[in-house]
Amino acid sequence: MAKSNDSRRVEVCGYSFAEPADATLAESERKKIEYLKTHLDSRSPETVLVLYRKAVNEKLFKTPVGIEFLRELQDYLINQADYSPEEVPAIPLYLSYADPELVHHETVTRRVKPQEEKGKKISPLFVSVVLNLALAAGVGVMFWIASTSDNPNIINYENAVTNRYSSWDQELTQREETLRERERNVRAMEDALGIDLSDISE
Repeated sequence: MAKSNDSRRVEVCGYSFAEPADATLAESERKKIEYLKTHLDSRSPETVLVLYRKAVNEKLFKTPVGIEFLRELQDYLINQADYSPEEVPAIPLYLSYADPELVHHETVTRRVKPQEEKGKKISPLFVSVVLNLALAAGVGVMFWIASTSDNPNIINYENAVTNRYSSWDQELTQREETLRERERNVRAMEDALGIDLSDISE
């Protein structure tokens, strides 16, 4: 069972783990080992060899608790079941003993790769910002085109209608003024001649 001497380290099967996740993995391996020991037929070396090879190839055991069990199986196969060392694969280790800062090899790979890939991959946030800026620029250009265009549209529709109405109003005013001028001329002629031209027109 797992136990802890201080808040940072956790013990499992006599090993003191710095990381709680490693201690949890070791406890899981301990339970697997208990199950295998109760169900494994040690009188059949072939079965033990198959189990050993599967455990090594599929990396079923990674902590010292599991490695210790693999070492027991390896010792049994070579020293008691008379298999040659070539027939029994070596036990892979996932620690760097030269660099105490490194933890399990797979964990290091998982931690390092994302940082390396960060430089290679384009951030989704960057892509989103660029697309938003491009869309904003496009909308700005469309508004500029719409506001400077001579054709009526949703933006300059009011101005276009107002301008057109103003031109019609001005044109009508000019025609009215022209008609009034003609009317005044006709009245002046009537007064000068002393006749009513409206009678002639009839």
